[in-house]
Amino acid sequence: MARLSVVILNWNGRNHLERYLPSVVAHTTGEAEVIVADNGSTDDSLVWLRLAYPDVRVVRLDRNYGFAGGYNRALEQIDSEYYLLLNSDVEVTAGWWQPLVALLDSEPEVAVVAPKLLSDSNREVFEYAGASGGFIDYLGYPFCRGRILSTVERDEGQYDDCRDIFWASGAVMCCRSSVFRAMGGFDEDFFAHMEEIDLQWRMQLSGWRIMVEPKSRVYHLGGGTLPASSRKVYLNHRNNLAMLYKCSTTTQRIVVAVVRPFTDMAEALGFLLTLHPHKAWAILKAWVSFINWHGMLAKKRQAVERRKRAEGIYRFSIVVRYLCGMRTFNKMM
Repeated sequence: MARLSVVILNWNGRNHLERYLPSVVAHTTGEAEVIVADNGSTDDSLVWLRLAYPDVRVVRLDRNYGFAGGYNRALEQIDSEYYLLLNSDVEVTAGWWQPLVALLDSEPEVAVVAPKLLSDSNREVFEYAGASGGFIDYLGYPFCRGRILSTVERDEGQYDDCRDIFWASGAVMCCRSSVFRAMGGFDEDFFAHMEEIDLQWRMQLSGWRIMVEPKSRVYHLGGGTLPASSRKVYLNHRNNLAMLYKCSTTTQRIVVAVVRPFTDMAEALGFLLTLHPHKAWAILKAWVSFINWHGMLAKKRQAVERRKRAEGIYRFSIVVRYLCGMRTFNKMM
C-alpha cells in the first residue's frame, strides 16, 4: 500500500497536463506517487503523457463518468492510505503535500484536509473555488475564507491559521481512503459540481472533521472568473438542492423550501435581464430535475440519517449579509 496517491482526473486535458503536470511530478516525491486517471479522453493527452512521462501510472476508464463517477471508479483501483485528489489545472509548490499528510497523521478525527488555493492567473488573490477553506450558509450557498459570492479577497495572510472548515475544494483535497470508501465515495448522480461538499457534509454527519492547512499552498486556474455555461448553472443548482435534501435538518429543509424558490427565481430573472435566457432556463430545469429526484433522494436521506452524529452550518444567509455590505469572510463572521 502506498502512503499517498496524488490522483489527477483527466478528460481531454492535454493542454492542462502539459502546463501543470511538471510541477506536480517535480514536487511529489518520497512516499507519494502521481497517478493520472483518464475519463475516456478522445484527444491526444494519453499519447503525450506516455511520451513525456512514461513513469506516471495511468488508470484508464472506458468513458467520461464525470468528476464523481470518474474518481469513484479510479480510486477503486488505487491502494493507498491517503488520496490527494488534484485537478489537472493546479500548479503545486515545493513541500506542498507534506503538511496535509502531517495533519491527517496528527489528527485522527480529521477525514479531509485542504491547502490554501490561490489564483494561478493573479497570484496575489485567493482562488474562487476554494480559497482558504469552504463553508455553507443556511440556504445552501457555499462561500470561503477569502471569497464571498463574487467578491474575492487578496491574500495578505489573514487566513493563514489552520482550522476546521465545512468543505475542501474538489480541486485539491487530501482525504483518508478508508473514510472515502466507508462513505461510499462521491454521489455519482451528481456527475459534477457540489459532489465534494455533499461527501464532506456526510462525513461530518458521521462525526468526522474537515480542516484547512494553509502551510500548503497551490495555484489553481479554475473557472470562477470565467462565464458559467448553462450546463454548469444547471448542475450547480440541481446538485445543491439535492445535497440539502439529503443532508440538512428538517427545519432547514422547510426554510430552504420556502425561501430558495424566490432567491433562485430572482437569479433567473437577473439572467433574463442580462440577456442570458439559456441560464435562466437552466435554473428552472434544475428545479424540475430536483423534484423528479425526490423518491430517490428520500432513500439517500434515510441512509444519511442512520449515520448522523453532528453538523455545523453558518446559521444565516450570506446573500443578506453581502447585500448589507459584509463582503469579506472576517466581516461575515
